[in-house]
Amino acid sequence: MREEPSWRLPVGILGLLVGLAVYGLLIARYVPDLIGGWPAWAQTPIYLALGLAWLLPLRRFLIWMETGRWG
Repeated sequence: MREEPSWRLPVGILGLLVGLAVYGLLIARYVPDLIGGWPAWAQTPIYLALGLAWLLPLRRFLIWMETGRWG
């Protein structure tokens, strides 16, 4: 285990928060214009997929926060 904290943890957490805020704002700004007229049953899977899409790069990002390597 590590003896002292790394600078990557607070920077990574702040980066994650900023990235999620930007992603959320982009989704909230542009997606309703594209699919706002669709019925709710058709919008649901789109929003569900977009709500889970931010998890895809999260594993490598957490590895970087812990080890300093991307892989």
